[in-house]
Amino acid sequence: MDSLITYYLEMQTPQAFSEQAHFDLKEIETPQFQFNRFLYQLVGSAWQWTDKLSWNSEQWQALVNNPYHRTWVAYQQGAIVGYYELQRVHDDVELLYFGLSPQFIGKRLGKVLLEAAIRSAWQWQGAKRVWVHTCNLDHPAALANYQARGFTLYDQTEERLPAPL
Repeated sequence: MDSLITYYLEMQTPQAFSEQAHFDLKEIETPQFQFNRFLYQLVGSAWQWTDKLSWNSEQWQALVNNPYHRTWVAYQQGAIVGYYELQRVHDDVELLYFGLSPQFIGKRLGKVLLEAAIRSAWQWQGAKRVWVHTCNLDHPAALANYQARGFTLYDQTEERLPAPL
């Protein structure tokens, strides 16, 4: 792959979803930055999430302890299905991180977890826009999943990746 293509998507009105979750969804009400770091690595390792791997504890604490940051985790039979993080800036809610644990990929749970994330974002009082970004390094179905749930593309960037050593 010679370039990184980043897709920016938004939703300006809430969507209605009818499918029920096949997992238990819990909001992390007592922030634990170590748990967020673990979730980031668990879900992101397959998709080359590297931007926060070099973060120190203080950086993780600043993110997770921010009152405008929230995290949810989905469980099935005690195992972590996946998670998502939301971050609010003014009236915009960003789906900051979203993904499934490796053993749950391909079990048709990404759609339902994404719908739960979208519902959570719109339930944040005063939200007027929900947005997310993804890239061509993400799961091959990620962009289509976002669009099928009602997100529309509003920007796209491309940058050359460094040549492998």
